[in-house]
Amino acid sequence: MGHGPPLLALHRYPGLQRDVAAFVPNFRHPVELKPLRRFRCIRFLNTVLVAPSEAGYSHAVAGHVLSSGSQSALREANSARLLAAVRRFGGITQVELADATGLSPATVSTIVKQLLVAGIVETRTTTRSGRRAQFVTLAHKSGLLIGVHIGSRALRLAVADSRFEVLTSRTLPLPPDHRLDTTLDRAALLTMELVDGLGSTTSEILGMGIGLPAPVHPTRGMILDQGLMKGWADVPIADVMSSRLNTPVAVDNDANLSALGEARFGAARGILDVLYVHASYGTGAGLMIGGEIYRGTRGTAGEIGHTLVDPQGPICRCGSRGCLDTLVGAQALIDSLRISRGPLSLGDVLELASSGDPGCRQVVSDAGAVIGVAVANLAMAFDPQIVIVGGELAQTESIFLEPIRAAVDRRVLISGGSGLEVRQGELGALAPVQGALAMAADLTHIPGGRR
Repeated sequence: MGHGPPLLALHRYPGLQRDVAAFVPNFRHPVELKPLRRFRCIRFLNTVLVAPSEAGYSHAVAGHVLSSGSQSALREANSARLLAAVRRFGGITQVELADATGLSPATVSTIVKQLLVAGIVETRTTTRSGRRAQFVTLAHKSGLLIGVHIGSRALRLAVADSRFEVLTSRTLPLPPDHRLDTTLDRAALLTMELVDGLGSTTSEILGMGIGLPAPVHPTRGMILDQGLMKGWADVPIADVMSSRLNTPVAVDNDANLSALGEARFGAARGILDVLYVHASYGTGAGLMIGGEIYRGTRGTAGEIGHTLVDPQGPICRCGSRGCLDTLVGAQALIDSLRISRGPLSLGDVLELASSGDPGCRQVVSDAGAVIGVAVANLAMAFDPQIVIVGGELAQTESIFLEPIRAAVDRRVLISGGSGLEVRQGELGALAPVQGALAMAADLTHIPGGRR
């Protein structure tokens, strides 16, 4: 078969087409079986898949002997596929896993047993449609941590164990100006639903961290400004959620939590002085000094979205005139494209920019230049080791980041020597949630939470 199509070894013949479907994306075609000495060959498009016939288990790939490492790679790929399904659903039966992954029931059973021995998953007996079934969840140790990000347009929630292994997560859309009571209700109910899906109870929750798109008073745990989140001011959010779930809860600004998340798990690991920029529906910054988040007396440290950039500019939702957010917030970007592009969402603008649309690229690049000036000014006062950029606008990568780098480089005192590095965050939209998990761990003094 010297120069024929590549060969992939299938480690199991029963349920072969299901395994092929799992291994080859979008498998929908009939297969052709051909005898090949001790093998059964299956030709699929330009790939020949080989399974052992009888006792022989010598394999060939493109005319060469297939090593045991290739068999191992296939097993690892199937295991990863199964684990991804368990994480996606939180808890799921083995029969449902076969349907969700396309793997054969026998393969699912074998992988689950291996993962159970390794301590990666847990199983328990349950009932589905009147029949006994094995319910599979990720194994978790020493209780559960809850990380919540209540953003401008979405609610993200993750459940992790004390090793910060995310066991399950969910994202729900939120309407503009979403109400406090209904949003907190949704967060509490979603927490209970996801925890129950893991086969656990809320009594196993060790702590919860919540991120909000507004400054939070560092000791009172509430939003003080009436204009930034209508109806949310002067409510002790941590106390409300703590009473509903009977667990310790801490609340902070989402930019602060993003900085914490990137410092613990992302692009700023091992760095003590960090300036994190969160560019989304609004713009904010999280400041880390000596490895600790600096919030200021009233929790407004890093609120660059409400620094003055145009004394004659429009009135901001905070009540001041000419704030940075009035130029680079999501509504400002969308409005600037309304005549040429019609109605768009922020996601539309970013997707079009990344696809090469000149108008959208210009708008995102201009936003980066304006934010870059604010970042450079803050860096002059703060003198961080690094600037990390995250939030939705950072998804456009160099379109947004290069103007920020250029603005920072123009400031001589911070661009001299080795310069100040501006780096894209690693955690993306999950940065506030990861930071919330870290804050929940700090509440409970879990080893590995505070680093």
